[in-house]
Parts: sequence; structure tokens; C-alpha cells
Amino acid sequence: MMEGPITLRPIGYVQTPVPDEEIRFRRREAVANVVVAPELTEALEGIEAYSHLFIIFWMHRIDPSAGIDLKVHPRGRTDLPRVGLFATRTPHRPNPIGLAVVELLGRRDNVLTVRGLDAYNGTPVLDIKPYDFYDRVESVRVPDWWLRLSGQA
Repeated sequence: MMEGPITLRPIGYVQTPVPDEEIRFRRREAVANVVVAPELTEALEGIEAYSHLFIIFWMHRIDPSAGIDLKVHPRGRTDLPRVGLFATRTPHRPNPIGLAVVELLGRRDNVLTVRGLDAYNGTPVLDIKPYDFYDRVESVRVPDWWLRLSGQA
């Protein structure tokens, strides 16, 4: 296991009008801006050619002193089995890194307008990567509890 600190610096931040308590439930239709540091504007050149992006962000409101449970009920639902936290999308992780696939609606200078980002207003953005055909998966396997959670079972 790697020892020592890893230093990350945000490349920008999220601007969204969606209230914190609604972001989880409205993320599919929520429109937000990813404001990239002005000195990195040139790094966005050509991004408009993509329909979708990965946004990697730091879940800065997670309290690291609260500790983490290695096994959790998905979304806190006790009717679902306890599973390892890496088998869930819980934000309470050893490193509170968020990942979202978003639709790119447009770019103006250093601001990307996206749909589908489940991050709070002011959330630090760590990286942006284009979503392409290499990332697409045709057949996905998920556990039964996930199907129940999503209403597909």
C-alpha cells in the first residue's frame, strides 16, 4: 500500500442552483456549470466535440472525523443487505471522490454547462475526462438489491 500524502488541487468548482437537499433526487435533469480555473481554459479546447464527460470531484462536505463503516446498507435502506462500501455509491469513503457521467450542453470560455451532475454548489472539481465508446459497456451485471433499489425488480 502506498504511503505518504497525495496532493490534489482543484481545477475548478461546481455552480448549481439546485438546493443541497434536492441534488440527489434531481440530478438527472439538473443543469449545472463546471467553472474551470481561467488559467486552464486552453485545456478545454476541443471538448465541445463530445456529448458526455466524466466529472471527477471532491465531496468536500464529508466529515473525515466521522469515520467510515466498511459495510453499509445501500442508501441507508435497512431492507437491503449490508455490503462492502466499495460495492455501493455511498459518499462515506476512505477518499471522498465523486464521479459522474454528465451530458455536455455547452461551453463558454472556461465554463462548461452540463446536465446530470450530483454535486453541491461550490464542490471542487478535480478532473474532467471525455466519455467515449471505449467507456461504453453493453452488458452490465448488478446485484439483486440494486434492481430493487432502482425499481427494476
